[in-house]
Amino acid sequence: MNRYAGRIVNGMIKENPTFVLMLGMCPTLAVTTSARSGFGMGISTMVVLIISGGLISAVRKIIPDTIRIPAFIVIIAGTVSIMELIIRAHLSDLYDALGVYIPLIVVNCIILGRAEAYAYRHGVMLSMADGCGMGLGFTVSLTLIGAIRELIGNASIFGYDINQNIFKGHLAPISIVVMAPGAFFVLAFISALRNHFIIHRPGGKEMSCNMDCNKCKRRC
Repeated sequence: MNRYAGRIVNGMIKENPTFVLMLGMCPTLAVTTSARSGFGMGISTMVVLIISGGLISAVRKIIPDTIRIPAFIVIIAGTVSIMELIIRAHLSDLYDALGVYIPLIVVNCIILGRAEAYAYRHGVMLSMADGCGMGLGFTVSLTLIGAIRELIGNASIFGYDINQNIFKGHLAPISIVVMAPGAFFVLAFISALRNHFIIHRPGGKEMSCNMDCNKCKRRC
């Protein structure tokens, strides 16, 4: 696997920003009331990650270390402003659904974190590949959470009314799932399920280990 593919796989699986790093929880919990909203926020964030990562990497050698964070925010804010104008002009329904969370992409800890941890220290193409991987991981996570919440809470998927068109109104949606507590329940369930499979895979860390990790010589 080459370095670029490795960065994409890393962002989607090994360091998934939602289920592994637990970053970007504000949009994750707030906009995933439907699969479409989650997908739209994920794609928007991915585009910002790719563009801002490439720009920051391109100018990293001329940014003084003492002002790198303000410089990152200026670059990210400019990218987000352009993205917001495009969404507002061409995807008005998505703009209405996401609302204030589009401008808040500027302070999304995923974007600032990758700018500081990766783009500021690596080349342009690798930084863009890293942004693509993180963005894809974020998009898949938000779409999955949104799809589950929409399916259980509204008996629909991507706006398609399953209850009426397939089950003829016999399903009883659980409305709490599309409310604020539902976001925590779904996120916790998926994270727990992922951790279960990671722990019990061949070579995974066993929960039954009672040894002191500081003294343990096993490679868990």
